[in-house]
Amino acid sequence: MDKLNIQNLVKDFGGKRVLKGVSFDVGDREFLSILGPSGCGKTTILRILIGLTAPTSGAVFRDGQDITNLPPAERRMGIVFQNYALFENMTVLKNVEYALSINKEKKSAARETAERLIEMVGIKDYMHIKPGRLSGGEQQRVAIARTLAMNPDIILLDEPMSALDADIRLALRGELKKIQKHFGSTMIYITHDQEEALAMSDRVMVMNEGEIMQLDTPHNIVERPADDFVKSFVVDNVNIKIESLIGFAGGIK
Repeated sequence: MDKLNIQNLVKDFGGKRVLKGVSFDVGDREFLSILGPSGCGKTTILRILIGLTAPTSGAVFRDGQDITNLPPAERRMGIVFQNYALFENMTVLKNVEYALSINKEKKSAARETAERLIEMVGIKDYMHIKPGRLSGGEQQRVAIARTLAMNPDIILLDEPMSALDADIRLALRGELKKIQKHFGSTMIYITHDQEEALAMSDRVMVMNEGEIMQLDTPHNIVERPADDFVKSFVVDNVNIKIESLIGFAGGIK
């Protein structure tokens, strides 16, 4: 069953068409990566899905319901940004707890839920420390825990690891896949990193200049690239064995 159905999205900015009739589906509990160079339209798609940007035309359906014009708070999605967006004057615990404390239904169990999520993402020892004293990877774990606190079944991730060191990125890949399995979440992951997309995803959507060039499994994209762009941007830019990348993702699911 499809969790999201995106139909013919068009977006114009200042006379320039940045999305050119993009259509795709996202399955329930699927991990879909949107991969492409800077300016290809991938972040614009994410902003339209979460409700921060309105499309020029087209529609977004969630579980069969048209949510194109709903405000972000009514879409039941969570988002993790590249820059963490944490409250610097609050501890890790308070950052995660805050998302729950503003919700009347979740407020009574806010502390217990926040502590459980902080432990789950591996930063229990930093619970009472403020974000400024944490590394980038630790701050990103706080941001992930805060998003999980609202229990969204769709989580959008906007290049959340692009500023992190390679070893930290590798560790967080595994954490995200474990989190997805535990919560049964649908995840849409924006990246320009080919290895990251191939390693983590059930399917990868390769974009260029506002269009989908190929939407397929990592294996099929590598073995049967749709055109020269997909071959040059994806396949030719992966520096380690494709089998080990795809095996990594397959072993965690």
